Amino acid sequence: MPEIVTANRLVDGIVVYLAKDGGWTEELDDARLAETEDQTKALEAEAAKAVAARIVVAVYPMSVEIENGKVHALSVRERIRAAHKTTLTKDWYDVPL
Repeated sequence: MPEIVTANRLVDGIVVYLAKDGGWTEELDDARLAETEDQTKALEAEAAKAVAARIVVAVYPMSVEIENGKVHALSVRERIRAAHKTTLTKDWYDVPL
Protein backbone atom coordinates (compact mmCIF):
# COMPACT_ATOMS: atom_id res chain seq x y z
CA MET A 1 0.00 0.00 0.00
CA PRO A 2 1.50 3.39 -0.93
CA GLU A 3 2.36 5.91 1.75
CA ILE A 4 3.13 9.59 1.88
CA VAL A 5 4.63 11.70 4.65
CA THR A 6 2.51 14.34 6.34
CA ALA A 7 3.22 17.07 8.86
CA ASN A 8 2.03 20.45 10.02
CA ARG A 9 3.70 23.59 8.76
CA LEU A 10 5.23 25.33 11.76
CA VAL A 11 4.33 28.93 10.86
CA ASP A 12 0.58 28.36 10.59
CA GLY A 13 -0.24 24.76 11.57
CA ILE A 14 -1.61 23.88 8.11
CA VAL A 15 -1.48 20.21 7.11
CA VAL A 16 1.21 19.60 4.49
CA TYR A 17 2.70 16.68 2.61
CA LEU A 18 6.26 16.05 1.46
CA ALA A 19 6.06 17.03 -2.20
CA LYS A 20 7.43 15.48 -5.37
CA ASP A 21 9.74 18.48 -5.79
CA GLY A 22 11.24 18.08 -2.30
CA GLY A 23 9.28 20.93 -0.73
CA TRP A 24 5.98 20.77 1.12
CA THR A 25 2.51 20.97 -0.41
CA GLU A 26 -1.02 21.32 0.91
CA GLU A 27 -2.33 19.05 -1.86
CA LEU A 28 -2.42 15.25 -1.57
CA ASP A 29 -2.05 14.83 -5.33
CA ASP A 30 1.31 16.64 -5.22
CA ALA A 31 2.72 14.41 -2.46
CA ARG A 32 5.62 12.09 -3.15
CA LEU A 33 4.57 8.44 -2.94
CA ALA A 34 6.52 5.67 -1.27
CA GLU A 35 5.78 2.17 -2.54
CA THR A 36 8.10 0.26 -0.18
CA GLU A 37 9.09 0.42 3.47
CA ASP A 38 12.59 1.58 2.47
CA GLN A 39 11.13 4.41 0.39
CA THR A 40 8.94 5.45 3.31
CA LYS A 41 11.97 5.51 5.61
CA ALA A 42 13.81 7.66 3.07
CA LEU A 43 10.92 10.14 2.99
CA GLU A 44 10.84 10.23 6.78
CA ALA A 45 14.58 10.93 6.86
CA GLU A 46 14.13 13.78 4.40
CA ALA A 47 11.24 15.15 6.45
CA ALA A 48 13.36 14.99 9.61
CA LYS A 49 15.63 17.61 8.02
CA ALA A 50 12.63 19.93 7.69
CA VAL A 51 11.82 19.35 11.36
CA ALA A 52 15.39 20.25 12.29
CA ALA A 53 15.11 23.38 10.13
CA ARG A 54 11.85 24.26 11.92
CA ILE A 55 9.75 24.15 8.78
CA VAL A 56 7.33 21.43 9.91
CA VAL A 57 6.37 19.49 13.03
CA ALA A 58 4.58 16.23 13.80
CA VAL A 59 5.91 14.26 10.81
CA TYR A 60 4.58 10.77 10.15
CA PRO A 61 3.76 8.45 7.24
CA MET A 62 0.18 7.81 6.22
CA SER A 63 -1.36 5.20 3.97
CA VAL A 64 -3.10 6.31 0.81
CA GLU A 65 -4.79 4.78 -2.19
CA ILE A 66 -4.65 5.85 -5.81
CA GLU A 67 -8.00 5.88 -7.60
CA ASN A 68 -8.38 7.23 -11.12
CA GLY A 69 -5.02 8.96 -10.80
CA LYS A 70 -6.01 10.79 -7.61
CA VAL A 71 -4.48 10.27 -4.16
CA HIS A 72 -6.97 9.57 -1.35
CA ALA A 73 -6.32 9.28 2.37
CA LEU A 74 -7.55 6.00 3.81
CA SER A 75 -8.41 6.90 7.39
CA VAL A 76 -11.20 9.25 8.42
CA ARG A 77 -8.71 11.29 10.45
CA GLU A 78 -6.50 11.85 7.42
CA ARG A 79 -9.47 12.67 5.20
CA ILE A 80 -10.42 15.42 7.65
CA ARG A 81 -6.82 16.70 7.75
CA ALA A 82 -6.63 16.62 3.92
CA ALA A 83 -9.78 18.75 3.77
CA HIS A 84 -7.89 21.40 5.80
CA LYS A 85 -10.62 21.67 8.41
CA THR A 86 -8.34 21.24 11.43
CA THR A 87 -7.01 24.76 11.94
CA LEU A 88 -8.77 27.88 13.10
CA THR A 89 -9.15 30.73 10.65
CA LYS A 90 -9.79 34.38 11.34
CA ASP A 91 -13.53 33.69 10.98
CA TRP A 92 -13.39 31.54 14.11
CA TYR A 93 -11.94 34.40 16.14
CA ASP A 94 -14.83 36.67 15.11
CA VAL A 95 -17.47 34.34 16.58
CA PRO A 96 -18.92 35.87 19.77
CA LEU A 97 -18.67 33.66 22.82
